[in-house]
Amino acid sequence: MCQVEEEYSDQLETRRTASVSQTQRCVKCKANSAALLVRAGDAFCRGCFRDHFVHKFRATLGKNRVIFPGEKVLLAISGGPASCSMLAQVQQGLSKDAPKKLRFVPGIVYIDEGCVTGQSAEERQRTSTQLELIFRATGYPFFIVHLEQVFCLPGAVLEATCSVPVRSEGDYKAAVNRFIESSRAASSNTTSGEDQDQDPSVLKTQCLLSQLDTQDLPSGLLPFDRQLTGVLQKLFDAVKTLTAKEDLLHTLRQHLIVHTARTHGYSKVMMGDSCSRLAVKLLSSICQGRGASLAADTGFCDLRYGDIGIVRPMRDYSSKEIAFYNRMFGVPSLFIPGLDTKTPDKASIQRLTESFVTRLQADFPSTVSTIYRTSEKLQTSGGTHSADAEPAGKCLLCMCALDTKLEEASAFHATLVSEKLSQKQITKSPAADWVPDGQCCSRIDAQNHNCGSSGGRCSSSDRTPTSTDLKSLLCYSCRLTIQDMSAAEFLPPYIMAEAERRMRRSQMEEEIAAFLLPEDDAEDREEVS
Repeated sequence: MCQVEEEYSDQLETRRTASVSQTQRCVKCKANSAALLVRAGDAFCRGCFRDHFVHKFRATLGKNRVIFPGEKVLLAISGGPASCSMLAQVQQGLSKDAPKKLRFVPGIVYIDEGCVTGQSAEERQRTSTQLELIFRATGYPFFIVHLEQVFCLPGAVLEATCSVPVRSEGDYKAAVNRFIESSRAASSNTTSGEDQDQDPSVLKTQCLLSQLDTQDLPSGLLPFDRQLTGVLQKLFDAVKTLTAKEDLLHTLRQHLIVHTARTHGYSKVMMGDSCSRLAVKLLSSICQGRGASLAADTGFCDLRYGDIGIVRPMRDYSSKEIAFYNRMFGVPSLFIPGLDTKTPDKASIQRLTESFVTRLQADFPSTVSTIYRTSEKLQTSGGTHSADAEPAGKCLLCMCALDTKLEEASAFHATLVSEKLSQKQITKSPAADWVPDGQCCSRIDAQNHNCGSSGGRCSSSDRTPTSTDLKSLLCYSCRLTIQDMSAAEFLPPYIMAEAERRMRRSQMEEEIAAFLLPEDDAEDREEVS
């Protein structure tokens, strides 16, 4: 029985924090003294830790073999420790002394989000200038894009594009041989004259940059449009919760990165998502109803955009490893405040999940790795990928395959029924405000109960899609984001234009459905012919 007066404080054992002792040796070379402890039992000296860190990055790329030699790859740099460390690994991999050289052509993109994170114009300019100095030191072409430019994107950003065909092992080896031969030919042509006095690493950089178009070269820091800044602030002010704001910001950022890659001829995009970040993203996505797209959101290669592949080479690194490497080897990075900076733990689902995983990781060091290994085993349902889905079967915002087309016995259908029954509509009479389901119009004729077209269809071509219209084009998680918005008309024009195009196409398919042969009859006719 519990005794209230007894004290158990003497019997409780305090948690011992693992540290590096002066006599502890490196687990790799067994000779030098350990300089840091990455995990329990993994003590490395300075040199072995650097080799381990570099080898892990190149082994990840070499094992997956997604990036082919000579391919143009866009590095998405946010200024944080993980993305800046990724940039440093690419620089080392393209240098002359690299044992296993990287063979792609890099470029850099940075999305300035200071408008929605509360930064002033001077702070945004200062941050962009500091990052510009880091980017210029690499010698790679870079693009600094302001978030306001989402209102200038064309509608082709959300249009379905043909996916890149899967290439075999033989194609990869043949591409490696062609790249080596072209590099040798280029280096032999530059060994005469004044190039003999240059550093060979500079010649290597010039050889890589010579494959770029002149339009890819940096054109300076572009000023942001203050009028678009006000429009963007209205968009995020219309979002009620911080959870929805972070999701919307992530979506708009992805659209800008993909558009930049397509405009300048890049076929791959490298993201700096670490293992710790992906573990938080996995749990928070499950809480937000993104279970159907977890394989694409946390996997090594994401092909949801078809012609542009998103690669995550930093997914095997924890935030602790990245922090140690940047501190020990002087990798520059910047602290840029985000939407969740200085917010309490319960401000959003993402913030609460991050706090939960971080505190659990402090007491149980294998927490992040366990969650991360679970994400490696995830696959899309039925083996289908979002890149193979039809245009109408993709979400309007995240471009993943829709997870809302389920049978009536599903839990999602029951949720929709409960939502419709719980809605309260205050109307003068049911007939006066009746509008066909999913076909609302800006002008309603009270006599005919619609806009005057035949068959109860909307004939207005200039109407703006509402939140109700957009829900049919979104996955479950993106529906929750739009549901937290006070008005859908604040969304960028390219999203509204694509929504209107899809709704018109769906309406046209319904109108001509009676004149089309069923799929079974069409297949029988082809077999007979």
